[in-house]
Amino acid sequence: MLQNYCGTFELRNTKQMPGMLDYFGWCTWDAFYHDVNPQGIRDGLKSLSEGGTPARFLIIDDGWQDTTNEFQKEGEPFVEGTQFGARLVSIKENKKFQETEKVLSSQSNGLKEFVSEVKKNFGLKYVYVWHALMGYWGGLHPDAHGTKKYNPTLKFPIQSPGNRAHQRDISMDSMEEYGVGTIDPNNIFEFYDDLHGYLASQEVDGVKVDVQNILETVATGSSGRVSLTRHFQQALEKSIAKNFQDNGIICCMAQNTDSVYNMKRSAITRASDDYYPKNPTTQTLHIAAIAYNSIFFGEVLVPDWDMFYSCHPEAEFHAVARAVGGCGVYVSDIPGQHDFEILRRLVLPDGSVLRAKYPGKPSRDCLFSDPVMDGISLLKIWNLNKITGVLAVFNCQGAGTWPGMESTVQLDRIELVGKISPADIEYLDEVSPKSCTGDFAMFSFRSGSISRLPMHGKLGITLKTLQCDIFTVSPIKFYHQKVHFAPIGLVNMYNSGGAVEAIEVSDDSSCYGVQIKGRGAGIFGAYSDIKPNFCSVNNIREAEFDYRSEKHFLTVSIPTGTNAWDVTVHY
Repeated sequence: MLQNYCGTFELRNTKQMPGMLDYFGWCTWDAFYHDVNPQGIRDGLKSLSEGGTPARFLIIDDGWQDTTNEFQKEGEPFVEGTQFGARLVSIKENKKFQETEKVLSSQSNGLKEFVSEVKKNFGLKYVYVWHALMGYWGGLHPDAHGTKKYNPTLKFPIQSPGNRAHQRDISMDSMEEYGVGTIDPNNIFEFYDDLHGYLASQEVDGVKVDVQNILETVATGSSGRVSLTRHFQQALEKSIAKNFQDNGIICCMAQNTDSVYNMKRSAITRASDDYYPKNPTTQTLHIAAIAYNSIFFGEVLVPDWDMFYSCHPEAEFHAVARAVGGCGVYVSDIPGQHDFEILRRLVLPDGSVLRAKYPGKPSRDCLFSDPVMDGISLLKIWNLNKITGVLAVFNCQGAGTWPGMESTVQLDRIELVGKISPADIEYLDEVSPKSCTGDFAMFSFRSGSISRLPMHGKLGITLKTLQCDIFTVSPIKFYHQKVHFAPIGLVNMYNSGGAVEAIEVSDDSSCYGVQIKGRGAGIFGAYSDIKPNFCSVNNIREAEFDYRSEKHFLTVSIPTGTNAWDVTVHY
């Protein structure tokens, strides 16, 4: 209704989804911060590939651009916050990305040479680079030869008292102190078109556009923040459409409604604060905040859950959240520092991921509870795949507090007992045809156990602080008047059911078969109330299988190196 009334934005299901969402990615930020460099990127891509989880998209984050910083003097001690005073002096890459052997010898373009190289050597499908809405944190340098054509003016942001009282942000506080070289609205499309056109010529496929909230603090004298935001957003999206074929944009720091209600093409936006690997009290907040923000954002965009470290005490907590989130999956691992056991539960050997259909959202019974601080509530996040549902459960209690509430509670780690049900998953009827018995198979990744429940049946779960579990929920169908069967998927993957593409039946005079088509490798699992006569994989008869009659749990081995498979269970 609001979309029809305003006409300034479009809903998620009408937008072109960038292809990178379906592939595993690596972002350079927490690996290198501003010290990102070509050799470091090569090392990171190589180590991920050698571990069996190749990145297929890359984000070259902050640190590649040509900037100057008058607030940092060589030889003087670094002062935290001064990095946000740096300003862009050119739309091209800095010297780090120009210093390659071929560039030095032939004067060819450094960034293009590098991007072409890593795409070829590591099988990358998409390369994105970072930039701020105003080019850089401190905007454009007003007097630099490469940026003065955009008529930037130094403005000092003014934050609202409400925002300052809620949560202090060092980036905003610093930009308020050092100023932002704000691009003339009349020149903003020219700037984006020049920048994105140049990047496209360097074989870059898209951009992560950060610091989008800056407009609400510099709009005085520019017809107001809403009008200014709309103007910038329209220019940005026009440039993206012109220069990047795949709608290649990830929005960041764009959670205000000024931005969201002016996104007609942008399909992905960050739905939380940053991932902070060194801050143990923000891990649960990160997961809970995105889940709840997705109730709103998920109608307009695909919420971006940010990067995470795979080699980290809370890595599985974050990995499970990405598995249920229906989002892009990317890490920011330091080269050589990976937990491949966790990564292989998210990433298939070809570098694709098992992305669920919708933005992951809290279950109904979580909507008016506080799973971070009330001491009693678990957080449940649901989603759907093509054939199954998926439900993740997290104990976020006792590990963090919401901003501004740090003094109101003592952090005590708590073991919680709760209940889950197939009914926790909305729209489950989408994967429950008329042939469904009305019962569901629920597979716990954590325990490896399978249970049969009716729609409103309850299953107990116990989790300690920062523990989680993820359940595949598959409708049990009635086949051939005698077989109750439900595919689980690849039980070695967090989102097991995401591996199942289709299910069919085959019936001849000799036997009856249930045929499941999917992708990935490992162990296929299913609920079957009858032991099959035999199983076949990719038409190879007598494939290895195991059947646990007490739980009606069938497993079939999928050969390593298989990308697409066809399992037929014969009765």
